[in-house]
Amino acid sequence: MQPARKGPKVVRPFRAATLWKPPMSLVTPPPNRPNALIMVTGGILTALVAIVFARLAYGVILPPMREDLGLSYRQAGNLGTVTALGYLLFVLVGGVAASRWGARNAVALGLFILTIGFAGLTVASDYRWILALMGLLGLGTAFCFAPMVSLLATWYPERRGLVIGCMGAGVGAGLFATGLLVPWLSQAFGEHGWRGAWGVFAVTSAITVALVLIAVRDPEPISANDPQRPAPADKWRIYRHPRVITMATVYGVIGMVYIIQSIFMVSYVVEAGHGDKVAGWLMAMSGLLSVASGPLWGSLSDIWGRGNALTLATAVVSLAMGLPLLDQSLPVFFAHFLLMGCAVNGVFTMIQAASTDQVAPRFIPIAFSYVTVFFATGQFLGPAIAGALIEFSGGFHLAVGFTCASLLGALLLTLRIRRFPRDLAVA
Repeated sequence: MQPARKGPKVVRPFRAATLWKPPMSLVTPPPNRPNALIMVTGGILTALVAIVFARLAYGVILPPMREDLGLSYRQAGNLGTVTALGYLLFVLVGGVAASRWGARNAVALGLFILTIGFAGLTVASDYRWILALMGLLGLGTAFCFAPMVSLLATWYPERRGLVIGCMGAGVGAGLFATGLLVPWLSQAFGEHGWRGAWGVFAVTSAITVALVLIAVRDPEPISANDPQRPAPADKWRIYRHPRVITMATVYGVIGMVYIIQSIFMVSYVVEAGHGDKVAGWLMAMSGLLSVASGPLWGSLSDIWGRGNALTLATAVVSLAMGLPLLDQSLPVFFAHFLLMGCAVNGVFTMIQAASTDQVAPRFIPIAFSYVTVFFATGQFLGPAIAGALIEFSGGFHLAVGFTCASLLGALLLTLRIRRFPRDLAVA
């Protein structure tokens, strides 16, 4: 009797530990979805105006603006802080407005407020008026960015990392354009060229308002009697959950580090003797890399798991921020902006997607608005802390060292995120 023939040996692929992946029942696409290309385009433009023009471009505009207005580094840091304060104070209000008026209307209102702020900065010279207008930029961002991310996550749950990453591509494209635009305007129009940059931002924002009203569509509203409507008690389950708080803390640290890097790293390059033009090109390179990094990291996290990809990207950002502490030569700054462009947009994409992964679909706006409060808090504290450290030490080393220490703490938290169980935190 012949021995039974064994079938071919099945080699099971290695599976790395991944963050929770929702079952298919929780990522079922909603009915009557709008065209993904149209919706993502609206998200890209919103991110361009709200994040780049209203927040990050200030770091590129700061050197000529500070010189023309005679501002100290502490005053410059306060301008960035007041923008972050406006964002922090109104981000939850923006979420409430989105739930009552619809996300599209909230986004359009936020963009309209940003248009007014940009237009005012083109002509303002008094420090108090500039302070108020910078606060208006934070208010506008609070009303448009978080509702747009929640809208995309709700419409396309099965491609959440990809669509949020594509929205982040608008940030990279905006950084690239800003890094080229501001030095060119300064060269063409002299000491007042920075005002022209704010004017370009105002025109772009006004166009984006019209495009969002035309292109973006809200899901069908949930009636008061619908069992899917979240109850007030469920909100507190989200607010208190350790997993949500962990991700919110990482988001806050990354937000703080990123705003410090965006505002002061260009000035660090200039102070090191490499010139405004070189600093602008480095920022443009970083922004160009960010265009692709968001969708790539988002797609990787959809496949490999949010925790694994987030840990890797956070490690790369930590390395990038530590490089200028070793040397201030041009190759080191080049490596810094190169690594930041390759990874930082991916960190934002994955933490945004991960915060929506942890809750049932109907709780996505609540969860994302909550973690955004931590992000806004980090961006509120960052410029003031960094500005004070720069003034105290007479250089940038202490401020950069502070960002590195904060990133190491965030990196430890991402290792905890990798071990999150597969079930929903709030189902």
